Amino acid sequence: MTRDDDIETDASVREDARTDGGTSAEGADDVALDPWGSSTISDYRKLFEEFGIEEFDEVLSDVPNPHYLMRRGVIFGHRDYRPVAEAMRDGDPFAVLSGFMPTGDPHIGHKLVFDEIIWHQQQGGDAYGLIADLEAHSARGMTWEEIDKHARDYLLSLLALGFDPEEGELYRQSDNRQLQDLSFELGSKANFSEFEAIYGFDSGTNVSHLQSVVTQMADILYPQLDEPKPTVIPVGPDQDPHVRLARDLAARMRFFKVTEAYASFELTDAERDLVASLYETLDPADFDDDDLRCVHVAQFLDGVTPEELDVVVDAETISSAQTKLNEAGMEPLRPRVRFLDANATDEAFDALVEAIDGEKRRYDEHIDAFDLSFEAADELAREVEVEHGGYGFVAPSSIYHRFMTGLTGGKMSSSIPASHISLLDDPEDGYNKVKSATTGGRETAEKQRELGGEADKCPVYELYAYLLSGDDDEFAKEVYDECVGGERLCGGCKEQAAELMRAFLEDHQEKREEMEELLDDLDISTDSQRRGVAPSDD
Repeated sequence: MTRDDDIETDASVREDARTDGGTSAEGADDVALDPWGSSTISDYRKLFEEFGIEEFDEVLSDVPNPHYLMRRGVIFGHRDYRPVAEAMRDGDPFAVLSGFMPTGDPHIGHKLVFDEIIWHQQQGGDAYGLIADLEAHSARGMTWEEIDKHARDYLLSLLALGFDPEEGELYRQSDNRQLQDLSFELGSKANFSEFEAIYGFDSGTNVSHLQSVVTQMADILYPQLDEPKPTVIPVGPDQDPHVRLARDLAARMRFFKVTEAYASFELTDAERDLVASLYETLDPADFDDDDLRCVHVAQFLDGVTPEELDVVVDAETISSAQTKLNEAGMEPLRPRVRFLDANATDEAFDALVEAIDGEKRRYDEHIDAFDLSFEAADELAREVEVEHGGYGFVAPSSIYHRFMTGLTGGKMSSSIPASHISLLDDPEDGYNKVKSATTGGRETAEKQRELGGEADKCPVYELYAYLLSGDDDEFAKEVYDECVGGERLCGGCKEQAAELMRAFLEDHQEKREEMEELLDDLDISTDSQRRGVAPSDD
């Protein structure tokens, strides 16, 4: 769920040491999210518009003790993070999981994900870190010997940064039979046509690559095998296609789909929003009746245009809803919660009927309940499902962090050593890479003092904001203010950053050495017994 070699950003930094939405949306290229490619995201705001990713600022106030990556806007977006924040705040179960494809050394870009896993664990979450070795072998053609070497390095760094293996779980995809069983079940709900649409797969895509995608879906849902619970997946935005598919598959695995309804017939989501709005605004007395009936709403809609309504709707939806309402005639509109049979066994369906209190009506393929809230109905459906052998998955959530800019400008890539800092780099090499890094400084010291530096274009400032300032927001803001105010010159700024980087690498590598024995004692293999050849290129 995180890729190894390309980690890039278009981040800007605003006052209070945060990053904003990137470059102007005007004229920006269309955004394409490719989990295995080299995504360039020219404008993070387009992710909100095109893919439905929500701004993290909107949920930040709900997060207890937010991590500095959240406070500084490095974590900029989310999908459905509120259930995780609520569980964290209320002391309820929740989980965090992310994976690492071992195709190279762990580097400072990976540290973002390591930190996000560890922070959620420290807030009380069940934490999972996985080695995506099946994906590395099938999608990147890595040999098992190469995978083993890099896998150990990832695990040592995760442990050195604070992951508690006694309170969490580490695993390899290839060794986890429960995961593979879940993958098999999820595969029954996926089809090749959506893989074509989501990932661009075609007739030349090898079957192992297809299998690795379903395995990643199982990874995302794996924390819920013991019990359904909110689960967050920290990733870069290029991994969003995996999250969206996992959310779809989680819904397809459910025994029951719970919706709101207003009559005995089924409405689309858009039609339901329209009818719900009219149910709240129309008065049955205007139709000389004590009840608001389907035919009344159909009459009201006759000749109505979308612009005349209080809900966003198109003309086609108005027409289709009107047809269904006319066909229902004098049936009264009554709000109810509907349980649709998706995958339920007969026993589970019967058990749900018994479990519903109050007025209810049973049909061949759904049940209507008139005295339950949507939230209570959704929880009841999940309880019955789990009691009868289902998974009861909660749709997984995700948070998205910005990619880091390469030290030489452009993208950070493990194939360009000078562009990134490996967590395994000699501390002196780390020092020298920072000293040689591109900056957002002006052409001369005089212009820097006059105009101030451009911290929002500076890879060195990103090091302060993402890593070197740690939890000290005041220090990060001080560096930013001094830069844009012209007080801080690039030479001294890089020297300070280089010294901090050297100290970080020295400390991290000492801790990695301390974790060697612990890793050897854990129930995770760093020596694969698999044999095979690299799959053919897709």
